[in-house]
Amino acid sequence: MPEQETEQRQFAIQRIYTKDISFELPQAPDIFLKEWKPQIDINLGVQINPLPEENVEVVITVNVEATQEDKPAFLVEVQQAGIFLVSGFSEEEKLPLLHIGATNTLFPYAREVVSDLVTRGSLPTFVLQPVNFETMYQQRLAEQAAQEQEAEATASEPTSL
Repeated sequence: MPEQETEQRQFAIQRIYTKDISFELPQAPDIFLKEWKPQIDINLGVQINPLPEENVEVVITVNVEATQEDKPAFLVEVQQAGIFLVSGFSEEEKLPLLHIGATNTLFPYAREVVSDLVTRGSLPTFVLQPVNFETMYQQRLAEQAAQEQEAEATASEPTSL
């Protein structure tokens, strides 16, 4: 019986870095003269970029927009990224590792950058709440499955001339 090589499984952080930062305080200095009661809108995104030698870049984009009296109070965009070595895993195993494991590793860094930028803008303390990246990933899978089913149903509908 021939020997089978078993590839060692590795999931390792190679580097963590802030890829992009943007902070805007468009209503300064007037914003400081009003009572602080903003409406906060938070959007998160995850991007997976393959790299050479079984490395993968994972980027979390965090957008925070605060409005007060229907005017932008502050805008923050942070892209927190990391390079991860992912070796010895099937494609089905890699996706959860990257969308859940890597994002859970990166999020505290992004949260710290957002909080620091808001504080440096002389605004009240702002801390992003924890995010359940597993739930986000499961929702993304369910949406993709629904879109595929809809596309198949549309493609199989009879057309009339």
